[in-house]
Amino acid sequence: MKSLHTTILTLLLLATAGCSSKSTAPTEGAILNVNLGAEVQDLDPHIVTGVPEHRATSALFEGLTDLNPATMEAIPAAATSWEVSEDKTVYTFHLRKEAMWSNGDAVTAHDFAYAWRRMLTPALGAEYAYLLYILKNAQAYHEGALTDFDEVGVKVVDDYTLEVTLAAPTPYFITSHIHYAWYPLHQATIEAHGAIHDRGTKWTRVENFVGNGAFILTEWAPNEVMTLAKNPRYWNRNAVKLDGINFYPIDDLQTEERSFRSGDLHVTEDIPLHRIQVYQAENPAVLKLAPYLGVYYYRINVTKPPFDDKRVRQAFSMALNREVICRDVMKAGEAPAFTYVPPNCGTYTSAAPLKYDPEAAKALLTEAGYPNGEGLPKVEMLYNTSDNHKRIAEAMQNIWKQNLGTDAVRLLNQDWKVYLSSMNALDYQMARSGWIADVVDPINFLECFLSNSGNNRTGFKSPAYDALIEQAYIEPDIDKRNAVMQEAEAILLDEAVIIPIYFYTRKFLMATEVKGYIDNPLGYMRWEDFYLETIDAEGKV
Repeated sequence: MKSLHTTILTLLLLATAGCSSKSTAPTEGAILNVNLGAEVQDLDPHIVTGVPEHRATSALFEGLTDLNPATMEAIPAAATSWEVSEDKTVYTFHLRKEAMWSNGDAVTAHDFAYAWRRMLTPALGAEYAYLLYILKNAQAYHEGALTDFDEVGVKVVDDYTLEVTLAAPTPYFITSHIHYAWYPLHQATIEAHGAIHDRGTKWTRVENFVGNGAFILTEWAPNEVMTLAKNPRYWNRNAVKLDGINFYPIDDLQTEERSFRSGDLHVTEDIPLHRIQVYQAENPAVLKLAPYLGVYYYRINVTKPPFDDKRVRQAFSMALNREVICRDVMKAGEAPAFTYVPPNCGTYTSAAPLKYDPEAAKALLTEAGYPNGEGLPKVEMLYNTSDNHKRIAEAMQNIWKQNLGTDAVRLLNQDWKVYLSSMNALDYQMARSGWIADVVDPINFLECFLSNSGNNRTGFKSPAYDALIEQAYIEPDIDKRNAVMQEAEAILLDEAVIIPIYFYTRKFLMATEVKGYIDNPLGYMRWEDFYLETIDAEGKV
């Protein structure tokens, strides 16, 4: 493997060697080289929102529980054990006394209470704060109706005992702690560099960073490499087989694949769509096509013309041939998405699927004042830089031209950070998006479009929709809860706030010497399970 200081410039100059079924042994110890697909926004768990950020922060922090990727069941992490009250609303967690922060301080119940208070502090503006609304009075505190955090369902019984009271029984609560919204934070480190509500402070810099995960941050050269080393103070350090991880932010798929083929990456984030069949035929051992509980879609800014007209939004959705995109563009087992929530998500499958109906779409566009697409103002399709996103956007553009008769659609790509900023500011018309479940429950998809959700980013506000989601939060009967969520999803699809495209299959490349990875529908990579198995030139271990 190359030096830990390998840069993206070097990666761009790699020779395009052919695929080989044999791998080379690492020369610098057990260092796993992984591509994140983009430069992370930050490493502050309370202000990040994306998959690249989850990959990195999950190596640097640890929640109360972790997830067994094979069984999808909660396993002890910062907490050694927990009890649940008979009514399923009170959880008592017992923290492990040997757990330490990377600076040597003990990890205590106070750290979790502080982190959750910070996440819910209104002035911080955390996009994922709504994930904590399952806590008693959390929403009221976040919205300013309550100002005393002691009234929120978080009680520090003692240094190593945390009592959590939920607003209602929430079966997925115990498995939700792999999400960065629930990670603890080291209060002294946060407040040494700003107030509790300050964003973008220097606490996440290498020299200041303090985490409690299996790895520690040792170097971060933005847009080049983020280097992590095994945390010598991690409570389960003897089970961690890797010496470290290099996270790369390569967003060019061709560069990413060349880097993999030349041995500079062990794990890619994606794979060029046109290369899938090549790997299936020539080197299937390194190709991963895994189940993935998520949906690829385009979100619509309902505040900007022409999409401030519901009929136009509906027309674009109805005119899209999703079958063609999955068959001719994706080619990795993706299924066309005629709903937002993937089918068989827990006990839920949507009963109100969308329809592909080009003629009805044309009629709606005519009714909106754009017969045969005439007079339709320019429409920009925003996507974050990626060859795959570009191919999908081009296919959609062509389908709309054929089915709606419009040349108005233009493509616009931005790098990850700028793209996220554009969506947050509603500075777009139509933007590529995706949602990968944090937990196996439909509410995790639907709550994104609450009026006050930081993940909404569409301008869509519906009191009726909000009321249904709020009802689903507290409904204990599974059938009644599913019926309420069916009503909510029907509103979302009818309003055409989003245009679902396909349900994901996770596709990436992984070197044969990488071991410990287990496919799972959340795409969760439990880094402490990974290790490298040396393979010699003859392909023998």
